[in-house]
Amino acid sequence: MPSIEEILAVERIDDDIYRGGVFPSGLRRTFGGQVAGQALISATKTVDPNFAVHSLHGYFLRPGKTDRPAMFLVDRIRDGRSFITRRVTGVQDGEAIFSMSASFHIVGDEGIEHQDRMPSAVTPEELPDDAHTMSEAQRSLFAEWENFDVRIVPRDQLVPVPGLAAQQRVWFRYRDRLPDDQLLHVCTLAYMSDMTLLGSSKTPHPEARTQTASLDHAMWFLRPFRTDDWLLYDQTSPSAGAGRALTQGRIFDRSGAMVAAVTQEGLTRSNVPADQVSIMKRGQ
Repeated sequence: MPSIEEILAVERIDDDIYRGGVFPSGLRRTFGGQVAGQALISATKTVDPNFAVHSLHGYFLRPGKTDRPAMFLVDRIRDGRSFITRRVTGVQDGEAIFSMSASFHIVGDEGIEHQDRMPSAVTPEELPDDAHTMSEAQRSLFAEWENFDVRIVPRDQLVPVPGLAAQQRVWFRYRDRLPDDQLLHVCTLAYMSDMTLLGSSKTPHPEARTQTASLDHAMWFLRPFRTDDWLLYDQTSPSAGAGRALTQGRIFDRSGAMVAAVTQEGLTRSNVPADQVSIMKRGQ
């Protein structure tokens, strides 16, 4: 499988126009984290390196085709003294598949500091590496992410927070050593943040069969981190209804620093007959 550096290496086509790569995939549609990561790296190529991305807000508009490249069109919305704003549209076959706004903050600003405490969790070393325990069918399904080590804390080892409707905790990291470029780690985390988050909405409904897809994705980058070291993804789903679920995530490094926060809404529609699914897909 391609490395994350290859996945994020967009090609400049013209001023503010970039093209993402095409990679082998068994998925029916392009993984949302790939589209978001390529869009973000495209935006950063138009920004002064003295500014670092601090937030993104994206909408998944259409399923991406895995066998075709996506073009990323960057609009320079604002260049200020402290903040820069970019809008990126991902396009395939002349149609928008993804829309994102990204904000960049000048490096070196100072202010008040506080953060939530990292929740209790077993260490990643206490959990099995699923790559060694998966069946052949599971291994085929997760081949897209074989470069990532993802370990979900089992329900019987989770220390729940009272009053929350749905909770899940996941340790994850990129398996190989990455360069010290913080921008690469930020864009890698944007890719990784789409992994498992929507699944937190299913924890109270383990037997439910649903049609799922990411609808929108917002992310805030709070402190420096490395994606080739373990990160704890503390996930909750405060609400689900009307065929959609809201999910939230806080990401901590091993020292307990809160490095990022994520909010995502996803489709969690109950399964319907195949003929109705095809009709709904045409109308989406």
